[in-house]
Amino acid sequence: MAAVSVYTTRSGARRYRVRYRTPDGRQTDKRGFTTKDAAEKWANRIEVSKADGKYISPSAGRVTVGELAGQWYESKIDVKPSSLERYRQTLEQQILPTWDRVPVSEVTARTIQEWINDLSARRAPSTVKKAHHAFSMILDMAVRDLRIAANPSASTNLPRRRKPDPVFLTAEQVFALADNAGQGELVVLTLAFTGMRWGEMAALRVRRWDPVRRRLTVAESVTDVNGHSVWGTPKTHQSRSIPVPGWLAERITASIGGRSGDGLLFPAPGGGVMRNQNARRDWFDKAVAQARIPRITPHQLRDTAASLAISSGANVKAVQRMLGHASAAMTLDIYAGLFEDDLNDVADRMPRPPEVAGVFDLHARRG
Repeated sequence: MAAVSVYTTRSGARRYRVRYRTPDGRQTDKRGFTTKDAAEKWANRIEVSKADGKYISPSAGRVTVGELAGQWYESKIDVKPSSLERYRQTLEQQILPTWDRVPVSEVTARTIQEWINDLSARRAPSTVKKAHHAFSMILDMAVRDLRIAANPSASTNLPRRRKPDPVFLTAEQVFALADNAGQGELVVLTLAFTGMRWGEMAALRVRRWDPVRRRLTVAESVTDVNGHSVWGTPKTHQSRSIPVPGWLAERITASIGGRSGDGLLFPAPGGGVMRNQNARRDWFDKAVAQARIPRITPHQLRDTAASLAISSGANVKAVQRMLGHASAAMTLDIYAGLFEDDLNDVADRMPRPPEVAGVFDLHARRG
């Protein structure tokens, strides 16, 4: 058990110390309490923390945020290379310049809020939120490893981020964009009528196209990381089969020519993987301007694909499967407004009770 004793400082002041044993049996003490009551309360908390398995060694919190950040980064073996690269940039550009040499025990809710306020004055809300999220995960690891008792970032006030309204092109606008895309015509049509992500489209092999069933199988994705093409699974780590309109299926089949099954279905003009950045520079952004349509990115064609599918009668589960969302709830969160007409149709088709119908009929006859 922890023991409280009194001692006198060099200046003659009366102070109290708490002597106790750590969970591994080492004897240590904490000095400097000005009252016996404060020392006893601290001693009681130490005993409770040991009994609950939550004892925090004073030396454990001396590790710096920079050291913990390195350990945390090395542990991220479950994320895609593109996500790992974003974490690296966040550490180097937003977190470590402020926190690198700070002992984790000295990180407080107040200092975190000051850091967030400073970042918010210089960076976009999305960047600030990503930095806070990564820092919070590092501090969660510190809690798990019994270096600090609680995560001080839990109550941080973050800047609001206003999500831009989705851009929904009409079918006519899609065709206009494709007509002006030149070498990217088939890519535009495929993205706008299937809802694939760019990396999924760029990774498609010829063997993933089934002309009989008119299906594209999305089983891979490719991402550009520091100028290198990194291959992996789709975002949800699950493959999916996407139906293709008949007229588009004919175009895809005709484009294959004599290419082998392992060849890319949509290669870059010079061969190899078609990169988003290069496509935007070479033809996509120019096609948007020439078609005189709302400003849009290749990724935003997913919104158009969802809109076209829903207007054609697709239900939420079909749209979810086409886009590769993790759940139908996610699809509804993003595109709930597009299903409003469907909801109105449901309401209009609901049966009326006989007595209500009779009242309406009576009013009609009187009119």
